[in-house]
Amino acid sequence: MPNPPAWNGRLEHVAALSRAALAAVEPAAAVRRALRREGDALFVAGRRYDLSAYRRLFIVGGGKAAAPMAAATAALLGDRLAGGLVITKYGHTLKDEARLVPDKIQLLEAGHPMPDEAGLRGAGRLAALLDGAQADDLVICLISGGGSALLTLPQPGIGLDDLRGLTDALLRCGATIVEINTVRKHLSRLKGGGLARLAAPAAVISLILSDVVGDPLDVIASGPTSPDPTTFADAWAILERYDLITSLPRPIVEHLQAGLAGRVPETPKPGDPLFGHVHNVVIGSNALAAQAAVARARELGFAALLLSTFVEGEAREVARVAAALAKDMARNGRPLSPPACLILG
Repeated sequence: MPNPPAWNGRLEHVAALSRAALAAVEPAAAVRRALRREGDALFVAGRRYDLSAYRRLFIVGGGKAAAPMAAATAALLGDRLAGGLVITKYGHTLKDEARLVPDKIQLLEAGHPMPDEAGLRGAGRLAALLDGAQADDLVICLISGGGSALLTLPQPGIGLDDLRGLTDALLRCGATIVEINTVRKHLSRLKGGGLARLAAPAAVISLILSDVVGDPLDVIASGPTSPDPTTFADAWAILERYDLITSLPRPIVEHLQAGLAGRVPETPKPGDPLFGHVHNVVIGSNALAAQAAVARARELGFAALLLSTFVEGEAREVARVAAALAKDMARNGRPLSPPACLILG
């Protein structure tokens, strides 16, 4: 182990740990770690795909990290690509990333956290692309944080202004991301397993960068390729909990009521055969970033401990807890003796 670090260099060490954590979840690097190609053999998290068995290969997806993820995926599979479309947030496409994405893949920018017309048009084009997928096609879906707003394709009768009103109301009342996405999934053609449903019967590989504590697949970007365990009744109960029923746009209320009455199909649930053709892989997460920070701290000579990757709450309150832990270490050597590093994710 290196000599214990000098405390007067602690700011440099904090920066080093931050860089290590961010590098562990850098989108392009995460894709390159998850995908490996040997000729026509594609290896993804323990599964082997024979690319020669597929007539066409598409890349689709959405999220704030969609551009670097698409560039890395295209670099590996570019000669086999038939086309694709990914949507990212305004200003989240670097020039180098745009240059590395082949022309056959449309790289679009749209609004986040409020969905806009550009996102609506892009999601419609993405759905049209998937609608023609066949059993001998392979779809690689790239999902990251922000995908809920960027993959906006409402059910018939619901307009963009309706969704914007809903999103604003849920954000203002303090609803959690789980609650917000539960409602969103039941108003969308892409969320809550909808993208997987549109792509069927094609095979789907979904590479997911998680921005949600615990990495629940059905919550990250509202789970476009994941079974949805929530129901119309759950979505309705959330709106009742926050007393929003009477203030929301009428088309949203009417659609949810139709779902409650069984006049609108539920989102695809766990056990649905369509997910037999879907492989969801989390390639980057809070946990991976925290583990990388711990490893770097130990390399620098700190005693290091990962306390939790499930920390949630108001940042100021969490900071008070972190400060109390630091004081206890400095005074009493608990839970580690200095020089020490505690990581919370």
